[in-house]
Amino acid sequence: MQGMGLPFNFTIDSLEQGYQARIRNGEEQLLLDEIRTEQDSVVMTMHIFDAELRAKIDGDSMRGFFNKNYEKNYRLPFRAAAGQEFRFESADESPGVDFSGTYEVTFVNDQDTTQAVGIFQQIGSKVTGTFLTPLGDYRWLEGNVVSNKLMLSVLDGNHAFIFSAIKNADGTLTGDYYSGRAWHQTWTGKLNPEAQMPNPNSLTGLKDGYEKIEFSFPDEAGNILSSNDDRFKNKPVVIQILGTWCPNCMDETRFLSDWYRRNNALGVEVVGLAFEAKDEFTYASERVQKMKNKIGVDYPVLIAGNKDKKKAAEALPALRELVAFPTMIFIGKDGKVKKIHTGFSGPGTQKYYDQFVQEFNDTIRDLLSE
Repeated sequence: MQGMGLPFNFTIDSLEQGYQARIRNGEEQLLLDEIRTEQDSVVMTMHIFDAELRAKIDGDSMRGFFNKNYEKNYRLPFRAAAGQEFRFESADESPGVDFSGTYEVTFVNDQDTTQAVGIFQQIGSKVTGTFLTPLGDYRWLEGNVVSNKLMLSVLDGNHAFIFSAIKNADGTLTGDYYSGRAWHQTWTGKLNPEAQMPNPNSLTGLKDGYEKIEFSFPDEAGNILSSNDDRFKNKPVVIQILGTWCPNCMDETRFLSDWYRRNNALGVEVVGLAFEAKDEFTYASERVQKMKNKIGVDYPVLIAGNKDKKKAAEALPALRELVAFPTMIFIGKDGKVKKIHTGFSGPGTQKYYDQFVQEFNDTIRDLLSE
């Protein structure tokens, strides 16, 4: 990927009916339960995502490609060898530098500058961690210290990331970030245990003159559901703007699905608005149905349009802009928008995820008490 190897680890188990695999990133184990063999090859569907590992089997090794099926000509060369537990080769057993800590981070390239928070835990030469950005987090990263250089990577079913950094004499970090086939940024980090992101509730809002968000979209079966339907009247409502192609959205969907199952007696409604990689309704509805089945989503998820942020914002004309997938919109019993939360700090962000959960529950409590 961009001239480098992106290492990741996975296990394969033999079952009576075939195989299953688990991609391991830090504490996450992503189950791949759609695996098929075709003569001398294997195809592993990447969980919910419209992506796959397709490889030829040669003894205890594989060689092939990682394909994103929804993007034109998107494939990265892939090879694997059984029994290799490490990530980055030549990892130092007793490195002379410790990257542990919470850092204020700035990502920079010619097009963009982004403030972030980096969180790293190092035991020996092994490092795990993540980055928080205003758009969400980079999920579970894992890697090693190699020749006193931090190396982290992730393949989470859809994202392919590599991060590297050196530690300077003053304790700051200087590094590079590579995503997919072409995206690259440099980054710097400064230790700060109290580092925080900008308020995610201040990044977007409603256009002047609007107090409500209205929607009317089909579910995966083609049935139209509207914000004016009786199920939403006089109740707090959480609108989730998501896409099944978005790993952060899937983390948020797992949280919301679990919360909804445990708390639907409170009288709070949740509805998802899915903006998908292709405009075709059949394609989008199949992706949404697969996500609902895999995660166990009990609330309605509607087919709202294309994942292009500008087009997605146009589908919700009251919204000033859509900054990120996912975005949550909190509606009061009076039908008015009370708060818009951009991005999602998932469980890989540790205390920041705990802070989000506390804030979410406090917001729901306030909506119910109105």
